[in-house]
Amino acid sequence: MKSYYRRQFALMAAVLLAAFLLLGGTFAGMSYQYVVQDKKESMERNADYIASFTASYLSSIGTGIQDSAYQLYVSSLSNISGSTVILAQNNGEIAFASSVGASGGNSLFGGSIPAGVMDKVAREGRYGGLSSLGGLLSDQCYVVAVPILQSYFITGRTLQRGVVLVASETASLTRIWKDFASIFILSAILVFLVVALVSSVTAKRQTKPLKDMADAARKFGKGEFDARVTGCENRKDEVGELAEAFNAMADSLAKSEAQRSEFIANVSHELKTPMTTIAGFADGILDGTIPPEKEAEALKTISSETRRLSRLVRRMLDLSRLQSSENVTAQERFDVSEVLIRVLVSLEGKINGRGLDVETDLPDEAVMVWGDPDAITQVCYNLLDNAIKFALPGTALGLRIQVKGEKAYISIRDHGETIPPDELDQIFDRFHKADHSRSEDREGVGLGLYIVKTIINNHKENITVTSEDGVTEFTFTLTIA
Repeated sequence: MKSYYRRQFALMAAVLLAAFLLLGGTFAGMSYQYVVQDKKESMERNADYIASFTASYLSSIGTGIQDSAYQLYVSSLSNISGSTVILAQNNGEIAFASSVGASGGNSLFGGSIPAGVMDKVAREGRYGGLSSLGGLLSDQCYVVAVPILQSYFITGRTLQRGVVLVASETASLTRIWKDFASIFILSAILVFLVVALVSSVTAKRQTKPLKDMADAARKFGKGEFDARVTGCENRKDEVGELAEAFNAMADSLAKSEAQRSEFIANVSHELKTPMTTIAGFADGILDGTIPPEKEAEALKTISSETRRLSRLVRRMLDLSRLQSSENVTAQERFDVSEVLIRVLVSLEGKINGRGLDVETDLPDEAVMVWGDPDAITQVCYNLLDNAIKFALPGTALGLRIQVKGEKAYISIRDHGETIPPDELDQIFDRFHKADHSRSEDREGVGLGLYIVKTIINNHKENITVTSEDGVTEFTFTLTIA
């Protein structure tokens, strides 16, 4: 299996190599064309100049091209330009040759220029191309040939007195280009090595957190929930963000595992207590430990604990249904004010039994919201029933609905004992009960507020709780329809 590091490095190397090949090919082509074209134009200018100079020299000096001063001058031009200069008569016979390097020189004297070259000069006025001049030159050279034209003012005629040929070895044409190419190749290799090193370090730096996450995930599978990805705390890029999200997920998994263990312990405790009570009283009746006159009271206790067990099982089934992946919250339009009033009426007996008053702050018109009316009814029922149980006798319950923007805020308030701040963060946990209520609330099983939180989360809404100076208020939101 190819690692991410190897694939990333191979991709970077391939892209870089392709870029260098494209850039190098373009550079080589353009630079070669530039160097060769520049050399060709220089040779043509030199040939034109020598032809013009020769024509003028023939007109003014009677000795012609055999003059030593003329030959010395042309030889100097040949040395300066680095080219072989050949003067041929119209019939192609070489009259003078001044060369550079091993192309010939005086050895060319008496030779003859190929007829094809002479014919092309006569027809087109010049010749240019690669040629060894029929073997006169030791190697293939680039040859430029131009006619020596002499004008006669008296007759108005222009005659060709010969041909000037300038030949340069191809090595001289490509030497500069090769130097450029060598510099480019060395620079490309150096840049490639630097980029490869940087890419290697970068790829390893990117893959290390991924490997750490894979190792941590394997540890999670073995039940080690304390594994975390370290070393990415100061990274501000996507990898750092991923590592942060992974650690947050790990914290959530660890918390869920702790809650699962606590849930099992709490369920065992909640089931054990009533079952122990039921078994104890039943055994007492059966073995005669409980006298006949107290059997009725014992049976009442057994009945009460049995109903408590039934409520616990029913609440756990409701919780399982709410947390099931198959549970889909229905989205209907309904009046939340009507739901709250209906729940209030259903709990009128408990409210009067505790001697409580009710203060309402509800809009006159209907407050239409989106959600599951049955689930929201259960939320209102659990919150209001919870407020009734913990409100001090003679105080007032508060019900309020406010509309702000696209949200409706439903609040239920009671006056009782202040919930400590450290318990507010745990109040929605499963089986959590405030210490002051454990002995008083024999009917509760510690799942009511957890079910409320689950329903509100299924609606993608929020619920908050505040408790100050004996006033505890729960507020949840719903989206306006």
